[in-house]
Parts: sequence; C-alpha cells; structure tokens
Amino acid sequence: MSIETTVDGQVTTVTINRPEKRNALTKAMYIALADAFDAVRTPIAVLSGAGGAFTAGNDLGDFLAHEAGDRTKTPARVFQEALLATQAVVVASVDGPAVGIGATLLLHCDLVYATERSYLQFPFVPLGLVPEFGSSYALPRRVGPQRAAELLLFGERLPAVEAAQLGLVNEVLPDATALSKRVEERVATLTTRSVRAVTATRALLHDRTDLSVEERMESESKHFAELLHDPDTVAALRAKLDRR
Repeated sequence: MSIETTVDGQVTTVTINRPEKRNALTKAMYIALADAFDAVRTPIAVLSGAGGAFTAGNDLGDFLAHEAGDRTKTPARVFQEALLATQAVVVASVDGPAVGIGATLLLHCDLVYATERSYLQFPFVPLGLVPEFGSSYALPRRVGPQRAAELLLFGERLPAVEAAQLGLVNEVLPDATALSKRVEERVATLTTRSVRAVTATRALLHDRTDLSVEERMESESKHFAELLHDPDTVAALRAKLDRR
C-alpha cells in the first residue's frame, strides 16, 4: 500500500510510502490519504514520508491524465478537506523534499519537524499554475506578503533551516534518526496531557471565525470553565500543588 496507517494508543501514524517516486501523489493516493484522515479517532496524528522524501507533490503523469469534470472535487481537494476537518493535532515529520502540496499541506499542520536536508518548494508559477490548498492566503499571513510573493512567484527551494527561521518549521534535526526520536519525544509528551485540553486548544487555534479579541476571550473562557471540572485537569492541578 502506498499509504500506510498504524494506530498506537493515542497516536495515528499516516505514512506516504512510495519512495521509488519520491512519494509523489497519485489520485488514488489522495483518496487513500483522505480516508486515512477521515478515520482518525486519536487525539494525535503523525504524517510522514518513507525513504528519504516527504512528498514530491503531484505525480505529474497521473496529474496530466486527469479527467475533465468538477475541479472543486478532485481527489486532491478531497484530501485537503479531510486534513482540514480532522480534530487531531497533526504532527508532520519531514525528511527530504516537501514539494507542491507537500509544502502547502504543512501550512495546515500543527507541528512540523524536519531534517537538515529537507526543503520546501512551491513550484506552481514555474509550472504555469497557481498556488493551491489556500497557500496564497495562509503563506502571506505566516511569513509576510513580500516573502510569500518571492516563494510563490519564483518557486525556489526553501531549506528547512530557513523555513524554521520563517516560522514554517518548529525544529530542524540533523538526520532521519534524530528526527524520528524528536517526533516520538514530542508526541509522547502530548500523550501525557489531558486529551480534552489538547483537543480544545487545537480547536481554538484552528478557529477561523473572524472574532474580536473579546469574542475569542469569551470562547477561551468557556473551554477553560468546562475543563476545570475534567478529572485529568483536577489531577494535574493537584499534582502541581503537591510539588510546591
């Protein structure tokens, strides 16, 4: 299978496994990815690529052979909607190239860890296309309009170290072994937290409603009050008090 899914306790791991093609995505793989994220019932999901590549983006041969039809519901769009709809904290483990949708999907992940040899690339304009997955909206808000224009118009490689400096990557690790260890550590830490607190915080972070600060404070207060009665929260607070 080109898309592999495993579940271990609170963590679902989705792996793109087509290393002979640098994990380039076909229509069938997009549907499999969508099904994988639709099926996530754990509070944490890890997305990675096998064999030294995150994903080289679209399989161009498969992409050019697409059938005419409703372009708003392509397999790629189905996957995009599934990723946006998941309630899990999505952790991207990036080793090697993250090209095209491999780069734009990272804008919608909660945490991104990468190796030094990794890079992001948005090659749409050089290919005669426009950016996708909302990247023309999200990227300027993340890195500023001029830097986003440079990345999208020229489509040049953005090394992981520079991506981290721009805030697109959380941490850069020296190699794949260090990357795997760091992701495991970060995920293990998350699994010790209250599931309700983690999922509620993620929901707040992903709330795209155009709220005022006061309205967001009201939403936070509602979650805060509910969590004060959660057994995990009570236990954590009591443990903190006992350590003082």
